[in-house]
Amino acid sequence: MTTQSAIFVDAGFLLAVGGQHTAGTSLRSAFRVAYEQLVEGIAAVAREDCGLPLLRTYWYDASRDGLFTDQHKRIGMVDGVKVRLGRISYSGEQKGVDLRLALDLVGLARSGSVSVVYLVSGDDDLAEAVEEAQDLGVQVKLIGLRKPETRIGLASVAEHLALCVDGITDLPAELLEATFTRSVTGGPLPGPGVHSLQGTTAVPGPGAPVPAGTPSPLQQTRPVPGPSPAHVASMTGQLPQVHPADRHLVYSAGHDAAAASSGHPEAGDSALLRAVGVVGASVADNWYANTTQRELTELQADRPLLPPEIDRVLLKDCAQQIGEWKTDIQVVRRALRASFWDRLDQLT
Repeated sequence: MTTQSAIFVDAGFLLAVGGQHTAGTSLRSAFRVAYEQLVEGIAAVAREDCGLPLLRTYWYDASRDGLFTDQHKRIGMVDGVKVRLGRISYSGEQKGVDLRLALDLVGLARSGSVSVVYLVSGDDDLAEAVEEAQDLGVQVKLIGLRKPETRIGLASVAEHLALCVDGITDLPAELLEATFTRSVTGGPLPGPGVHSLQGTTAVPGPGAPVPAGTPSPLQQTRPVPGPSPAHVASMTGQLPQVHPADRHLVYSAGHDAAAASSGHPEAGDSALLRAVGVVGASVADNWYANTTQRELTELQADRPLLPPEIDRVLLKDCAQQIGEWKTDIQVVRRALRASFWDRLDQLT
């Protein structure tokens, strides 16, 4: 009987969870990652849980035309890591990532190469592949970040997937804080290119050591005006600013939830829309701090349309704060996009 394990990492999921936890956003340009340390940390979690040698770590991501980027090459050079790429479509959507992961999971189980698989993902579409691998005699466990305020206690994991697996192992918050650093600049950088790092300073995430004499993030960035959900206010009446500590209000049940489920939030949903305004402004802050002047000009030329990659980040970050089903409400989505543009107007 084979006694070794394997790890399957959905990079989009892992980077979104890590970015949310350490930088407050899933926008990839807003943070940098120590990939070798992150991969080894996840492998250590698996070894501690099952005590078995690791066959390898499979890393699933997407790129234009399915070609290796410099980042993917660096990850692929890490010992014991196999990078598998899907494609990014013209509209910015990932294609083929879940399919590759599912096929590899079932194929590895069918070959009898492993007895335990650790899955770092939250996608409900993987549930069938998980059950097929289990039918072939393989244990499948999740490695996830604990988030007690969610219904299943995990960050960004579909309930169906959590119910399908054989167990859940904690992804240490300390590992994310040690391997993710927020990237901060003073505003749009000159010159061509996408996501240039010229003039960028890595700011340690929460809990990471800060070298003596290092200026704070606020000292490293120029002062900018505070977020103002003006467009949101025009739809709901006067809405005061939301303090992060008040964001738990959006999880309350009762009248607010019933009104929101109808697709037409009413006056009682002011807390919900305030939270949406904060998310939209936060994404605008992070995008503006890590962009180029060329990208800013192109974005403003297409207004009010948003590029798919920014729109995806807005929806993903909003779902983290208020729940995915509330993010599907059209009034909420309009308010989210409007708050992004309002904040960008202030910054520019």
